[in-house]
Amino acid sequence: MTNPAQTVLDDSLLDDPARLAEADGAGLLRAAAMAGAQVRATAEAAAELELSERLDLGRPRCLVLVVRPGVSRSAALVLEALLAHTSPVPVVISDLVPSWIGALDVVLAHTDDPYDHDLATSLERAARYGSTVVISAPPDGPVASSVAGRGLLIAPRVPVPPELAFPRALAAGLLTANTLGLVVADIESLADQLDNEAEKCHLGHESFVNPAKGLALRLAEHTPMLWGLDHIAVAVGHHAGHALAAHAALVSDVADYRQAVARPALYRAALEAAGNRDIFADPDDDLAQGPPPRVLLLAVRTGPAADGARFRTGEALPSADVLAPADEIEADDVGRAAVLALRFELAAVYLGLAAGTIGGAGRAGQATA
Repeated sequence: MTNPAQTVLDDSLLDDPARLAEADGAGLLRAAAMAGAQVRATAEAAAELELSERLDLGRPRCLVLVVRPGVSRSAALVLEALLAHTSPVPVVISDLVPSWIGALDVVLAHTDDPYDHDLATSLERAARYGSTVVISAPPDGPVASSVAGRGLLIAPRVPVPPELAFPRALAAGLLTANTLGLVVADIESLADQLDNEAEKCHLGHESFVNPAKGLALRLAEHTPMLWGLDHIAVAVGHHAGHALAAHAALVSDVADYRQAVARPALYRAALEAAGNRDIFADPDDDLAQGPPPRVLLLAVRTGPAADGARFRTGEALPSADVLAPADEIEADDVGRAAVLALRFELAAVYLGLAAGTIGGAGRAGQATA
């Protein structure tokens, strides 16, 4: 069995479109590039359900985001972060519908497992208590049946692997929050931004102009320290960590930058790794210690507070990579968060293909334990 920690990175694969396409037999790059299509299809499904009319309830007492395994959790974290500064009602994240749920509450959930019996039971109880339930899930199975006739089911229309369904989960959440008056998100603009990012990261573009390939190379053979400079960036970092684990078997550290500083040993290791390496050091010692950390500072929000945080962290970690979509695109918080999430997804797939943790034919060989 191949040990991810011992795989040999074939970085030449990334600049060989033919071999890259052959290695990606499962079509993960193509599926990830359909993020914009997922958003549009979700909006179309919601419109056909008459989501806006059926959710015209006035202001709810609370919005409950039920999270299940997979991208559901990171989508809920990003949605909660986007709503945190503007929502006039509490937004609660819970693994299941809380016991205090009532008729004045709205429950939103996403799952790609139609047979999640715990979720089905939980949603059935919420509907029985009179809550408004919106579920993004497959149209068949116990989950769909649990809200039949009593809730709103937004079924997937663009088939992608569950680990790449983040755009659909986020779009369902944004459409629900839009209708409830908790946020104002331009869904069509969001889809366009994701299409543009997918085009920039197309497998035919070489690494020096492809931001996802470049990110994959910077993360290769390192332990990513994904430290957010704002609440939304931290939430996106959690999704990035999920994507890197799902595709590249890479374990990441995700934290708010202030929390990262509060852990002296890890913070000191990051500072040391960012400094000049000893050219006389024994490489076997590095292998024994594991992949060195690489700090990526993530920034989604803009404005004086965001600029100040970025300046302070830049002084403390001058060699750290900074990923701030506002430097590249004109978009709101929603667009910047989604673009950053997609870039990490594509980078994770590229890295997984180059390291051999996913994919098959086309790779020049793998080192095994």
